[in-house]
Amino acid sequence: MLKKVWSHISKYRKKQFYLTLVLMLSGSLFDMISIGLVIPFLGVIVSPESIYQMQYIQPFIQFFGIVEASQIVFPLTVLFSISIVLAGSIRLLLLYVTIRLSYSTGADLCVEIYKRTLYQEYSVHVERSSSEAINSIIIKTNTLVRSLLSPMLNLISSAIQIIGVVSLLLFINTTVTLIAIFGFGILYAIVIASTRALLKENSFQIATQSTLMIKSLQEGLGGIRDILINNTQEFYCQLYKNADQKMRKSSGNNAIINGSPRFIVEAIGMLLIVVLAYHLIQQKGMESVIPILGVFAIAAQKILPALQQCYSTISLIKGVTVSVEDVLELLEQPLSSYEHELPISSIEFNKSIKLKGVNFRHKDDLPYVLKNINLEIYKGSCIGVIGVTGSGKSTLLDIIMGLISPTSGEIIVDDIHINNKNKRLWQMNIAHVPQNIFLSDCTIEENIAFGIPKDEINNKRIKKVAEQAQIAEMISKWSDGYQTIVGEQGMKLSGGQRQRIGIARALYRKKCVLILDEATSALDQETELSVFRSIDKLKDDLTIFIIAHRLTTLKSCDKIIKIEENTITNVLDYEDIMVDEVKE
Repeated sequence: MLKKVWSHISKYRKKQFYLTLVLMLSGSLFDMISIGLVIPFLGVIVSPESIYQMQYIQPFIQFFGIVEASQIVFPLTVLFSISIVLAGSIRLLLLYVTIRLSYSTGADLCVEIYKRTLYQEYSVHVERSSSEAINSIIIKTNTLVRSLLSPMLNLISSAIQIIGVVSLLLFINTTVTLIAIFGFGILYAIVIASTRALLKENSFQIATQSTLMIKSLQEGLGGIRDILINNTQEFYCQLYKNADQKMRKSSGNNAIINGSPRFIVEAIGMLLIVVLAYHLIQQKGMESVIPILGVFAIAAQKILPALQQCYSTISLIKGVTVSVEDVLELLEQPLSSYEHELPISSIEFNKSIKLKGVNFRHKDDLPYVLKNINLEIYKGSCIGVIGVTGSGKSTLLDIIMGLISPTSGEIIVDDIHINNKNKRLWQMNIAHVPQNIFLSDCTIEENIAFGIPKDEINNKRIKKVAEQAQIAEMISKWSDGYQTIVGEQGMKLSGGQRQRIGIARALYRKKCVLILDEATSALDQETELSVFRSIDKLKDDLTIFIIAHRLTTLKSCDKIIKIEENTITNVLDYEDIMVDEVKE
């Protein structure tokens, strides 16, 4: 799992990780120096003459030309103080660097997941729960940062610190150090083995319940009108409460498991120092024991927290395994071939769009949504599409737009076969107006120029397409005009106003193919006719597809395609359709 995460970290961040490793080694080195100086420092205070018996101090004595033990007290104090300050400063710097690096890396991964998610095929988005994707991008990636990246850096730092300090202790007293290593190692091994299953179960609960929390929030806030009318607030509160309680219980259990060994280890560490003190006093006497005890006391003060940090990191990682795996799954989504390519120009559309033997079904074990579709649409024509609900009207337009690929058959634009490699170039010709218009919680102007930076918006064109969509007069009556905030999902607007903004958005793009999927269903007939009269003036530049249940909407269409039983049964003009309607 760690290897997979590492493979998704950029080269720039990896260089920063390596530099951080150098800083960790430096911190460990100064820890060793500061601890190593404890013996001569305490020794010269307790018994100044004993300093001459320490072999590793001799170069220091000779360098400064010290002839009396009292002369070494001041330089040794200064050296000891400097080593402590440097060790502490490096540890402080290391804390700053590791936190900044882990959170910056987390930000990189969040952006990468979001990008890879947005670039997925439309069929992937249809099948995937948006709450699952949102949870992975926001919550689970934060979990990866807090419970994997940051702790892993601390783990490496702690491990290096432990190795350095233990190496020094082995040099000072091998037997006691080996006993301590063996004892603490056995203790943590037992704890890790006994809590592994519980941590795995907690990991699953945290990942699952956090997704359910997002889901309940989305559904509750998204359907607020029905919830208020039906008085079902308590139902959604309970859904959220159940998921939240289970997730927090699992998180709390993990926190207990992570922190509990610390108190046992601290107690054992103190007992070990007491036993060591008694043993050494019996053998060597008080004066020679104090420096050694000082070393082991300071070493314990550094090693025990580091040891607990190592264990805590291992527990944290095991406790978030499922969440990290979910994040990795999104990080490993394939990117489209055009992700790094900026299209220079679209596929030219001058003649016609042909569909030859097109069939479509979502999966091999499901029935066909469309069967044997053969159709040719000439540029500049206006095509209506009718059929009962579920007959495949929207699917047909999704295939024409390149949102989904046919299971079999061909789409040909001016003798160019549309496929996964060039469909992005074809889509550059298309503007789409769905029945349910998505609006951002921003201004009218920004919603019409959806996806375009504010400083790049063409205000003259905004006003022109607003007039064509029959909404300019209404906007002019609002106090803030085109700077009016529409609210989340356009809640401050009526259904008809939202649809007209959607039409203006499509016209703003200056595309040569316009898809209207029940795009005027919320408009009254008079406003709808006015909108289509404006669009009809653009007919020479536009090829228009219209899905509608209201037949009067299709009055300006050159041809009307009738879909029954998932295939095209007839291609008629408006008069013929009306005759058939009268007969029925």
